[in-house]
Amino acid sequence: MSQKKVAFNTSSKVKSLVDALYTKLDSKFLKKMHETMVRARLLEERLIKMSKGGEGFFWIGGPGEEAFNVPLGLLVKKGQGLDHDYLHLHYRSSAIMLAMGAEPIDSIRQMRTVATDPYSRGRNFVNHYAIPEWNVMPIAPTIETQYSTVIGTGIAQARHGGTGLSIVNGGDAGSAEGDFHSCLVWSNRPALPLPNLIIVTNNGFGISTPAKEQHGEERISDWAKVFPDMPSKTINGNDPVECHFALEEAMRYIRKNRKPFLVEALVSRLNGHSSSSGANRVDEVDCIKVFEEKCTRLNVLTEKDLEKNWGKSREEMDAAYAQVKQEPYPEADDIWNDIFAEGLDDSYPKKGGS
Repeated sequence: MSQKKVAFNTSSKVKSLVDALYTKLDSKFLKKMHETMVRARLLEERLIKMSKGGEGFFWIGGPGEEAFNVPLGLLVKKGQGLDHDYLHLHYRSSAIMLAMGAEPIDSIRQMRTVATDPYSRGRNFVNHYAIPEWNVMPIAPTIETQYSTVIGTGIAQARHGGTGLSIVNGGDAGSAEGDFHSCLVWSNRPALPLPNLIIVTNNGFGISTPAKEQHGEERISDWAKVFPDMPSKTINGNDPVECHFALEEAMRYIRKNRKPFLVEALVSRLNGHSSSSGANRVDEVDCIKVFEEKCTRLNVLTEKDLEKNWGKSREEMDAAYAQVKQEPYPEADDIWNDIFAEGLDDSYPKKGGS
């Protein structure tokens, strides 16, 4: 089932301007971008296959969002602490993680819930990351609560100064939640504006409900009109080069002015909501095909380059899956590890009772 998206200007003049952006990035960077998009796509396809084969309890992910998420991950100021970027993400962010340097095998580990899963030790759904060393806050399965938690790191960074910013993303349906609007209000308080990059990836659906049946506003980015000092932009999330320059502009503004920026990216949802809806391929724009067609037409990448990336990434996913199948599941007692910051107190009950 396809969903009508917000229309963009597709005149020849606009297309020429977009094409010109491709010449501003060298071929090495474009190859890296394409390779990371392909790795993210093949990772998600492997996770879906595992879910359907009974090798995981649930799948939810981001096939179709690679063109937006890869440029975002490549632009993150990665590290730990207030001088680096904080990330408050939702469960469609695997391409962001791969662009930042995460290994696909660790996502496969989380899907199979093995003990070697570095994000949750085999306790959480797939694509629920947590990487303290990179300021990646734990991804929660609750809807859009990340728009509330980003307020905290935003306040800390506003007080601290520097160029670090706090990034939050979520879906279009979640923008109806109070957490999203609390984020807008707190980020724009005159007493302490927050250096927050507020992102909505709009795929046109909230689970199975079309966005056009729920949103009274023309664009989600229109919510910025309430706050005159907050810039906003709705962008084509299916073109990675457009996304790169739009995100670069937004992040540059936040780092310099220490004020928020709202970005709405119009993206595809290529495999439905999750495994609960079947995770079958649907008829929507495929951002990787769009990127490949444009790169070959503009002679910035060759067919050989593209085929090499696909082949290399398929081998990587096959090898990772084969390895994870040999790794052990957690022991029952392991559930008590890493619950409290200082470990489990001896007085805490480890068996039934109240």
